Amino acid sequence: MPEDVTFSLLDRDVRGRLRTLSKENAERVGRHLVMVGRLLDDDAEAAYEHAQAAVRRAGRVDVVREAAGLAAYRTGRYAEALRELRTVRRLNGSSEHLAIMADAERGLGRPERAITLSQEPEAETLDTETQIELAIVVSGARLDLGQPEAAVAVLSSPTVRAARGLVAARVAQARAAALEAAGRADEAAAELADFPQDVLDEAAGNTTEHDEVVVYDLTEDEEGEEAAEITSDENPAADEPEVPEAVEAEAVETVDASAEPVGDVVASDESVTQEDAR
Repeated sequence: MPEDVTFSLLDRDVRGRLRTLSKENAERVGRHLVMVGRLLDDDAEAAYEHAQAAVRRAGRVDVVREAAGLAAYRTGRYAEALRELRTVRRLNGSSEHLAIMADAERGLGRPERAITLSQEPEAETLDTETQIELAIVVSGARLDLGQPEAAVAVLSSPTVRAARGLVAARVAQARAAALEAAGRADEAAAELADFPQDVLDEAAGNTTEHDEVVVYDLTEDEEGEEAAEITSDENPAADEPEVPEAVEAEAVETVDASAEPVGDVVASDESVTQEDAR
């Protein structure tokens, strides 16, 4: 990793979540998390590799599993993303990634499950922006099921219609798709008329100009650390075979359920858009 990637770049709350690790291990895991955030938008596969490196060292830390889940989602590994984000919910009780989980269900061809997730009581506790993102996902799920009028209705609530900025453009695009599917082409065109094309492109994730991205090979890092294995207390999940969710759930029962919700580890909800799964 480059020298300018330091543990101090992490949010204070995230650094606090890594306190259960040894100082050296926390430093290395933290730097991997910084790299996840740095690469997620421009090279999601490289971000995924850094997230996996962090999981091997700190598999029971919620922010690490969160980073792994978001990176898996961005690379189209939807089943893995669901598993990781479900684990985050068990570890800290947070449902802030419900919209991403629902979209992952769509990515797996299960729109009914996406709708079911949106109807969980926790959905009512989400912040406004995440509720809007969830509505966009549900609208897409309704389209998957051949229910265009229901897809339009989902995006007609006062909360959704009050969206501003880039989120408003994403709502307009989703409504236009639903209206078009419902045979209401004029209304679909009207939805997009107020937005400049560059804003629509950005909302759809079609921007092509990025800062230069430097990708770092993790092979040397992993080989050099084989002789310095973390103890089972610090990293009980390292190099272990995959276990069923039911067993995994038992393994984390001792985690403090009163932990604060996960902070912004690698990207805001707005930057991890639901368009990736479509």
